[in-house]
Amino acid sequence: MTNAPQTEFVLDASLDAESARVADALHAADHVLALTGAGLSVESGIPPFRGPGGLWTKYGEPPMDGYQRFLADPAAAWREQLNPTAPWAVGLAETLAAAKPNAGHKALAELERRGACAAVITQNIDDLHRQAGSQTLLEIHGNYHWLRCIGCNQRFAKDDLKVDPERLPPRCPSCSEVVKGDTVQFGEPIPPDVLESCFAQVALADCMLVVGTSTTVYPAADFPQTVLRRGGCVIEVNPEETDFSELATYSLRGPAGAVLTRVLHHLTSAEATR
Repeated sequence: MTNAPQTEFVLDASLDAESARVADALHAADHVLALTGAGLSVESGIPPFRGPGGLWTKYGEPPMDGYQRFLADPAAAWREQLNPTAPWAVGLAETLAAAKPNAGHKALAELERRGACAAVITQNIDDLHRQAGSQTLLEIHGNYHWLRCIGCNQRFAKDDLKVDPERLPPRCPSCSEVVKGDTVQFGEPIPPDVLESCFAQVALADCMLVVGTSTTVYPAADFPQTVLRRGGCVIEVNPEETDFSELATYSLRGPAGAVLTRVLHHLTSAEATR
């Protein structure tokens, strides 16, 4: 996963030819999935969390027992969410508010629109896939702009569920259980509805795009391995070599925006001549 935005990247002839082969692989596949990580969002100006220039490196890390703290006192957790004071929370909110979808997000949304990508599984919380137009989106770690009931897992846009600062925590209108931010905190399990949908999609996949992630965090790290074990095709798109690179069917070395835009170009051109 890259730690810095890529600028002035030029696809050479070799990478362009590889992009054309990847486009052919996408066309030949029956069920394509995309798995995306923080490296894709770096191209939208969102730094990774750790490492040089990372959000947590700059602002400090959130508590490792955040979910347990929420459960112990959800009203206090909500007061902090409504009026954040922790540097990491303020820094994250400002960074996400300024980010916009990049060419990689848009290319994935266009691949879906053309029927060349069935769903996007993302480890990112920034909402940029949704803003770019992705429809079948599975957000493993939640979405910073949404709320979720911890009882029935119903989700709400923040504008659709009015939070009264005098009556915290907010309650789910369907089951009356506590509502929290949709973002998965440290110590919080991945919402079961999302995880089940991920497993269902991976069970169908014979091709997977792995974009901007080093595939080291489970359970997402096992998804491309599952596709490979079944004899499927896995395509890595990353500016840097990762531990997964030697396992991938194709490993395209470059920023997602430039590479996926070129893959989309080849796919579109090939479809026009078929």
